[in-house]
Amino acid sequence: PAEPTMVLRLKFLNDTERLARVRPGDTVGALKRAYFPGQEQQVRLIYHGQLLRDDAQSLAALHLAHNSVLHCHISQHSPAPVPASSHASTDPVHAALNVGSLMLPLFVLMLAVLWYFQLQYRHVFTATATTFLAGLTLLFSFMAFTMYRR
Repeated sequence: PAEPTMVLRLKFLNDTERLARVRPGDTVGALKRAYFPGQEQQVRLIYHGQLLRDDAQSLAALHLAHNSVLHCHISQHSPAPVPASSHASTDPVHAALNVGSLMLPLFVLMLAVLWYFQLQYRHVFTATATTFLAGLTLLFSFMAFTMYRR
């Protein structure tokens, strides 16, 4: 007997929808090949907030029901294979422009230079400036320890 077909709703970021007629035994990869030919590597399918990474997984194993919604994201470039444990950006442009990872060392360097000048040139720093520098150091230390405590 032929396997029953079901309809899945493929929903895109611009809120358009496309209907896909599939069989429960079909795999995620087969769905991508059938409805996104030539774009299989750029298509990301999301079901119940989970990215469907395994192209060999069957739709029945995902417990998809008739009329289930799969969210689709099609990237403009082919993603590089990323190990599951890696959280770093593999895109060289984003890696080169990732200023966020430099903020902690930059602030530490700035505070170290300010403290050096405060110790070398005490006559330039008023009591208010020294108090402000100490407060800024404490605030930064508290923020750094709470953010990087994980």
